[in-house]
Amino acid sequence: MATTPTDAPIRRMPFLKGLLPINRAQLPHDVVAGITLAALGIPEVMGYTKISGTPTVTGLYTILLPLVAFALLGASRHLVVAADSATAAILASSLVAVAALGSPEYVGLTSEVALAVAVLLVLARVLRLGFLADFLSRSALIGFLTGVGIQVAVGELSGLFGLAKQGHGPLLQLASVFQRLGELSLVTTVLSFSVLAVILGCKRFVPRAPGALIAVIGSIVGSVVFNFSQHGIEVIGKVPSGLPSLSLPPLHPAHMEQVLVTAASCFIVIIAQSAATARAYANRYNERGDDNLDIVGLAGANAVAALTGTFVVNGSPTKTEMVDDAGGRTQFAHLTTAVIVLLVLLFLTGPLSFLPAAVLSAIVFMIGVKLIDVKGMTELFRVQKDEFLIALITAGVVVFVDVMHGILAAVLLSLLDHTRYSYRLRTRVLTPHPSGHWDAHQVAPDLFAAPGIVAYRFEADVFYANSGRFMEEVLKLVEQTNAPVKWVVIDASEIFNIDYTAGKTLQQLREELERRGVGIATVAVPEGVLEELETYRALAGEPGHHRMFLTVEEAVVVLRDVQPPSPAPTPAPPAKPA
Repeated sequence: MATTPTDAPIRRMPFLKGLLPINRAQLPHDVVAGITLAALGIPEVMGYTKISGTPTVTGLYTILLPLVAFALLGASRHLVVAADSATAAILASSLVAVAALGSPEYVGLTSEVALAVAVLLVLARVLRLGFLADFLSRSALIGFLTGVGIQVAVGELSGLFGLAKQGHGPLLQLASVFQRLGELSLVTTVLSFSVLAVILGCKRFVPRAPGALIAVIGSIVGSVVFNFSQHGIEVIGKVPSGLPSLSLPPLHPAHMEQVLVTAASCFIVIIAQSAATARAYANRYNERGDDNLDIVGLAGANAVAALTGTFVVNGSPTKTEMVDDAGGRTQFAHLTTAVIVLLVLLFLTGPLSFLPAAVLSAIVFMIGVKLIDVKGMTELFRVQKDEFLIALITAGVVVFVDVMHGILAAVLLSLLDHTRYSYRLRTRVLTPHPSGHWDAHQVAPDLFAAPGIVAYRFEADVFYANSGRFMEEVLKLVEQTNAPVKWVVIDASEIFNIDYTAGKTLQQLREELERRGVGIATVAVPEGVLEELETYRALAGEPGHHRMFLTVEEAVVVLRDVQPPSPAPTPAPPAKPA
């Protein structure tokens, strides 16, 4: 497609890709989507502060300047960057070990973590580490978010009943709630379940209605009219008005290790979840994504989050879907949301102080329930039971240990799954078909490409973990075949990488075959490992009878009339001493 003169400068611009080029016909839809995001997202981010253990106003800060920073610096036209339940849960589970939730020191540490995350993201961009998003598998992410959902939902049960939160971890918290049901506040419980009914009712009967916002406004009106605080219903209290002040977060050298560990955990979730979400919407609208430029946007968003005294922000799948469902297609929708949040901070924080705490507990409880991916877990169990086990273990670690170790489990299990997948041999023996193509069979003896020639295909990269099994299977094919084998043709056309260990193993395999009087030939293509194989041949010093071909058919035609190497003489045993 030809590039118009007006498009060319836009494409060269390193930033503003989420805003440009401007489609005037789309702007009204983006404004409406931004209003929708504000209506649905404001109660949600206020709820996330209950998860993160920070003041309510910090939730509003996450969808002000961080939202603007990503809109200006990121590449995705769709990704919404704001507070997220997963990273909020990581903060609370990690930093509570060094500071009390909600204390000034704790809030400062959350901003310090956001700054550390921004630095890690900048390093990731400089080193072009956008590909790291691929190392947290979808199955592990499903399990991780499901575990976080269970933890978040159970953690809010006490708030639903007007009870003080007790116990560490979901199991103890659940047991604590059941033990104290006789002490629950009836008015708080009625209010909580009324809010849940409004949210679920809107979702069921009027899906586009902002159920959480309706519940928030209704409860604030009720709190003002009926003075909820005088009837045993706790309210969130004063919410600071005005813009957040810009300043570097206070540094706590004594807690630096904990800050960096927490930041690293958040970094992994941010990279994986943001990239997965941005890619999904870029594919949906046939757009070209840029993971590395999105990392710049995420770094900028977390930097301004740190400077405005709030906590880590992340690409949010739920908020991105809110905007998309409302018709938003560019970051102008998110700028609209930021303007509305600015107006709320300037003029509407007074009414927010009357908001019952139980309403936020109900909203967060619903957020937790939505995170429990029953559909995803069921689908994994049905189609890929080994990956279901990965998801289940990851969720279990989050629930029974903590979120931090859940992240470690998710990454480790993803890498182990990748290694296991590469380690598992996907091999075939090829035989000619009368029509001219090659039939691929499960590996078994007495299957020949031509008299005396076995064609063996390996359909994975060869590396240190599977090279031994590769060699063992080839030798078994030679030894267990009834008819004599003269040549083994290794079809490496599906192999695109051979590490040093595998290269040395191939040399050893050639020596073992030649000792048996069997020649070895390799089929490799220039796009694969042809150059690597040539390098290892040169490294061996003596190419011997190892021949290289571009196709299996070519190898069979040439080798049909070529004699294999003579068997190497068996070394004589050492003479016994007289």
